[in-house]
This record gives sequence, C-alpha cells and structure tokens, in this order.
Amino acid sequence: MTVQIRDETAIVVDSIVKEFVLRHSRSLKEVLVWLLRGRKKELSNRFKALDNVSLHVAQGETVALLGLNGSGKSTLLKLISGVLQPDGGSVQTRGRVAGLIEVGAGFHHDLSGRDNVFLNGAILGMTEVEIKEKFDSIVEFAEIHEFIDTEVKFYSSGMYLRLAFSIAVHTDPEIFLIDEILAVGDEPFQRKCIAKIKELAARGKTLFVVSHDLDLVATVCERGVLLEHGEITMDGPVAEAVAELRRRSAGDDEAS
Repeated sequence: MTVQIRDETAIVVDSIVKEFVLRHSRSLKEVLVWLLRGRKKELSNRFKALDNVSLHVAQGETVALLGLNGSGKSTLLKLISGVLQPDGGSVQTRGRVAGLIEVGAGFHHDLSGRDNVFLNGAILGMTEVEIKEKFDSIVEFAEIHEFIDTEVKFYSSGMYLRLAFSIAVHTDPEIFLIDEILAVGDEPFQRKCIAKIKELAARGKTLFVVSHDLDLVATVCERGVLLEHGEITMDGPVAEAVAELRRRSAGDDEAS
C-alpha cells in the first residue's frame, strides 16, 4: 500500500525494490542450447540493488546516505530524483527536486554553456523567465564568464561541475540531492559549494548527500542513513552512523 505524503514530509520511500540485469558473455553454443530449451534458463543474472527500503524524510532535514561501495546509495538517490523507476514500491517527493548526480547530466555537448544553462534549467523545472533573471548570477557563481559561449564538449570536468552546480542551486529547490559530485572540483570551489549547501540547509531546504568524505557529511548533515547490501541497517544521528560505517570499514580492511 502506498504511503500518503503529508504536508511536513518532503520524501516518502515506501518499500522500494530495484533490480538490475547483469549480462554475461555467452558462447554461440550456449545461446543455441538456451534457444532450443525454450529459454527456460536465463542468460543473465539479476542483482537486487535495493530490497524493500522504506524511508521518510521531513522538510528541512539534512540526510547523509552512507555505506560501502555497492550498498545502493547512488541507486536510492537516482530513484528519489526520478532518474530511475523502482521495480516495486513507490517514491514520492514534495516540491522542486534538483540534484547533482552525474557531472554533465542533462547537458548537450554540442551546445554552448549559455544554451545549456537554458536547457538544463528547463529540465530542472525553471521557466524561461526565471532562467533569464538568474542567468548572470549562474554564470558568476560558476566562474566561467569567458567560456559561457563555448561548446561544453570543450569544458573540463571542473567546468562542468561549476556550471551544473550553479544551475542546480539557482533553481531554488525544496529538495537538493548530491552524489559524490564535490570530489570533482578544485578545493576553492569545493569550499564554495559546501558554503552554498550549508546556506540551503539554513534556509530549511531538504538535503540528501552521498559522499565518502565522512568529515564533510558530519558537518553538513544531521541524520545518517546507513545502507548495506541494499537494505537500511541504521538510521539515526549522523555522528553515530559515521562512527558505525568507520567501524565496518575497519573490519573489512582487517578481514582482507
């Protein structure tokens, strides 16, 4: 049964399941046998990235999604953003959602930075009037004035990051999603992004952050959700979740 979203709730993740098909190379003989047997045996394996995950996030909460590689963090973030659809369960959000999940996502390589501001802004829900009003501020924050009319296929990853981040924060989203994106920029711009993220949090925006920088999430977020093999194993104060993740990471290192 789908959980109804309430006025004070920003995100409801209700019993979601997400699977991916892992395809493997097969010989011609194996393929022929598979066909002759009426396809009774699958030629691929299914990997369950998220298994019956439920999560409620109130408006204004700052949440760190934590876990070792392959735990399902990025998949959960993509489901909340709408980039992916669940195989089971449901995800509901309230208000405008913006995110930095992949560098350059939503950008057209053959268009200029200027054109991509309008394209990406529209994808994130801004009107043309809003984009025009905020255009100069977007370019100023991104620090790419001299390159704004250059095709973005000539941009470095750092330039992509600056422009993508600037567009996203200027949409004034109610929910802001960030997935390891801050690791791409240089240190001065990282500090600038972190300051902006803290500003959004101070204004009561809902933040979801995925990062291996545990010191960063401990300063930005208040709540920590720990994922392991596609299931939530801990949900509480971020300091406790970070400490638990560090304990598990140390245990894995000793085991290896």
